[in-house]
Parts: sequence; C-alpha cells; structure tokens
Amino acid sequence: MNSEIRPQPAAGEDTGKGRRRPGARKLQILQTLAAMLEDPRAEKITTAALAARLEVSEAALYRHFASKAQMFEGLIEFIETTIFTLINDISGREASGRQQAVQIVRMLLDFAQTNRGMTRVLIGDALVNENERLQERMNQLFDRVESSLKQSLRVAVSQAELPPDLDTSARASLGIAYVVGRWHRYSKSGFRKLPGEALEEHLVVLVS
Repeated sequence: MNSEIRPQPAAGEDTGKGRRRPGARKLQILQTLAAMLEDPRAEKITTAALAARLEVSEAALYRHFASKAQMFEGLIEFIETTIFTLINDISGREASGRQQAVQIVRMLLDFAQTNRGMTRVLIGDALVNENERLQERMNQLFDRVESSLKQSLRVAVSQAELPPDLDTSARASLGIAYVVGRWHRYSKSGFRKLPGEALEEHLVVLVS
C-alpha cells in the first residue's frame, strides 16, 4: 500500500527543459511540513521554522499558501484523497462485507504507520490553536469513514457473515474509536508502539 506524499524534484529543479516543475515548490512545502510533524518532540510549528527548514523567507511561503491553515488543509486534502481512494478500492475488489471492514481498519492503521506526521494531523495534535475549521474538516472525515465502515458491516450482515441483530452503527463507532485510540497511542509513544500491534486478536472483537 503506497500512501506517502511522494518525493518530487525540488522546487529549484527543472523539468529537463529549463523550466521548474509546476507545483513543485508547493509540494515541497507540504513534504517539509509533514516531515517536521514526524518529530515526536516537536512543539507548535511556525511559518518561521518551516521557512528556515526550507531555507526560504516566510514571504516565499505565502506566495504559495495564503496562510498556515491553508498548508494544513493541503495535508488534510492528501489524507482525504488517499484514505477514500483506498476505501473505494477495497469496496470494489472485495465482495465480502466482513473482509471489507477488516481491510478498512487495517488500512487506516497502516496509513498512520506509513505517514507518521499525518498521524498528528489525524489525532488533532498538529491542529491545536490553528483555525477551528481544520478540526471540523477532520471530524467530517471521521464521519465519512465511519459511514463507510458501517456500510461494509451492513453488507456483512446481509451476507450472514455477522449476526442478523448486530448494531452496525454501534460497531462502526467502536471501530473508529479503536482506530483513533491506536493512532493516539502510536503518536504519544514517539511512534514506537505500532498501531497494528495485536490487530488480529482485536479484530475478533471488532468484526465478529
């Protein structure tokens, strides 16, 4: 599963024709912000610190993003696009509703492990004292993921893979709470305690 912000030529590099690759600097800013978030000891990231890491002026940052909130929105957009593309892939290739649910949970944990800096965005750590609309957008993402998980559980019930009286809403809510808890544990441990630890045993409770 490949869900990283992929490296691109640096903003100062050209495309082979003496021209800078479109959007390269913007992508580089997001890559650097995500990398800075991977430091478990990092405090609130300022535009001054980000500019220093990139060896540019703060004014140069604002030529690409109107505000720091807009930079975080760029990261959230990456999270949304990646997660829902993967959920759609899972739903499209897996007929079993139970397996859909299992793979969605596993994918969410794998995403955090692959994108450590994004984990701090997912759990809201990186959004503290930032524009409140950022956390609202993350809350909407959780609601959409929970709806996707609930739909897979409903399919599993219809296929007799899960009990007919299963409360799919409650179970989907439990699944999201589990995932978010694992993300928190991963981040707060300095990214040492892997989110997928003992997952198979936990799935027996989550999807049964």
